[in-house]
Amino acid sequence: MDRARVPSNRPWDPVGYSRAIRVGKVVEVAGTTAAAPDGSVIAPGDMYGQAKACLEIIVSALAELGAAPQDVVRTRVFLKDISRWEEAGRAHGEVFGSVKPASTFVQVTGFLDPEFLLEVEATAVVD
Repeated sequence: MDRARVPSNRPWDPVGYSRAIRVGKVVEVAGTTAAAPDGSVIAPGDMYGQAKACLEIIVSALAELGAAPQDVVRTRVFLKDISRWEEAGRAHGEVFGSVKPASTFVQVTGFLDPEFLLEVEATAVVD
């Protein structure tokens, strides 16, 4: 089956992964942090700001593969501090409020850069 890929265009691309990949009708978006193209952190210390940045990157990757937020069926939100889930949830709701994908919010111990507050994954199915 053919695969279409979107690179992350971030400094860590050489580890061998894609921001998103489409196989058939399924689009998988890799864990996405609030990283600018140079790898710097967008909105340090701001959970809502980082969540918005993550979701903007995800929506852009979906679009490159012919998908849109309404095609998303699953999200996973990994948080450094679960007590701040509502801040991330507000941004998530702004993008997926009417879509209501199956979603998981879970706390993790950290990310590649300690200034990242969350990472978001998404799965979409395109009709």
